[in-house]
Amino acid sequence: MARFFLLALLTSQGFLFSPPTFSFAEEDKSSEKELAKLSGSWIPQSAELGGQKLPEDFLVKVSLLISGNSYSSKVGTQADKGNLKLNSLSRPKTMDIIGTEGPNQGKTFPAIYEFAGNTLMICYDLESKKRPEAFKSLPGSQIFLVTYKREVK
Repeated sequence: MARFFLLALLTSQGFLFSPPTFSFAEEDKSSEKELAKLSGSWIPQSAELGGQKLPEDFLVKVSLLISGNSYSSKVGTQADKGNLKLNSLSRPKTMDIIGTEGPNQGKTFPAIYEFAGNTLMICYDLESKKRPEAFKSLPGSQIFLVTYKREVK
């Protein structure tokens, strides 16, 4: 009887069986605002792959442009284009990088990202197996960690 009373009390106070307070509309609205903030040209400041720092002469060949939910990047003359899908409410924030043109066409890379001011850090799995849990590129992995600075023109 006491168990039933406790269950009835918790249910009547909204502690059990209450509808979730999070909605997909909130996620979409938050992600749209975040994409607007991310829009612009980005230049890599540092990058690691498999725990190894990438050399400066590679970084100067890389550029990233975000416009709405689309991206285009270049490594030298090699262009890559696609779409971004964000969840800015998750912790860490998540991003799916979906290639539509170029060498990554048809591939989806699960990623996490951090954005503050004019700095954008993205960490993703080049094997598309699993979303990274931390901003680390471990030796022997195909985890790519890159920190960008917004290009000021």
